[in-house]
Amino acid sequence: GNMEVTSSHNSSSMMWFFKDRGFDDNTAQGMFRRCRRLESVHEERASENWEYLRSIGIQERKLPSIVSKCPKILALDLYDKIVPTVECLKTLETKPHEVASAIAKFPHILSNSVEEKLCPLLAFFQALGIPEKQIGKMILFNPRLISYSIETKLAEFVDFLASLGLSKDGMIGKIIVKDPCIMGYSVDKRLRPTSQFLKSIGLSEMDLQAVAVNFPAILSRDVNKVLVPNYAYLKNRGFQDRQIVALVVGFPPILIKSIQNSLEPRINFLVDVMGRQVDEVIDYPCFFRHGLKRRVEPRYKLLKERNLSCSLSEMLDCNRKKFFIKFGLLEGHVLSN
Repeated sequence: GNMEVTSSHNSSSMMWFFKDRGFDDNTAQGMFRRCRRLESVHEERASENWEYLRSIGIQERKLPSIVSKCPKILALDLYDKIVPTVECLKTLETKPHEVASAIAKFPHILSNSVEEKLCPLLAFFQALGIPEKQIGKMILFNPRLISYSIETKLAEFVDFLASLGLSKDGMIGKIIVKDPCIMGYSVDKRLRPTSQFLKSIGLSEMDLQAVAVNFPAILSRDVNKVLVPNYAYLKNRGFQDRQIVALVVGFPPILIKSIQNSLEPRINFLVDVMGRQVDEVIDYPCFFRHGLKRRVEPRYKLLKERNLSCSLSEMLDCNRKKFFIKFGLLEGHVLSN
């Protein structure tokens, strides 16, 4: 029974360790339940690991939530496991504290065998034509990547993009750099159904490729929760199928932006305030990108005051200065507001 005595003595000193650092009892007990190794951890080791994490730039106020996500961190051997992992990750840093924020995002990175996994992962991404600097940035931005299996998860993801015809000209690499989180989604449950939906509403293979490269995030959205309602909304506003295809290719986020906060207010402003036909946006889908209050309304007012008429793209597709020059509005007082 001697083991039990030590472990119960340890866990009570560990309870104090947690209390001292602002954990409530519930959280602490939950950690003991989830991580059996905590019972045999000595307070010195836990304190040493805690201090080390602070020393590499993790803010003390973030530590409790990091540790409660991955209690094992306090049980790992500092010099055998944590330090080598951190040193290894530091080789990827392009600016200070990136490793600290990667650990805060995904504490389990410290218990993954980073040293073994990093080389194959770097090689995998380099083979897709992604520059080394970019790879480091990406892994530290989405540290969960280190926990994915290359053979199954990542290879399957690349095969999926290749099946959409995206294997030429380093397009897969470009997509990954643009949206590193896309690799976390299931091909069968999420990415394939989304691409099938996009084809079903009339996007050609070329359209789908263009959309995937310009706005990969669309592939990771839920068809029934997000894309279908947005598509239905556009149909409802009287757009024809091929017009919707033009909108999606011209401005892919149109299928995932909030109807209530983004699409509806813009269309209403266009039709009710500006008195234009709704299908003017077909020639200029990027209308939906511009801030209503920041760009659309003020420019509309300036043109209206001066009785000037123009297309949506002439009105919006340029910065302030060009806009003022184009319409001869370069009076001092106009620029200042």
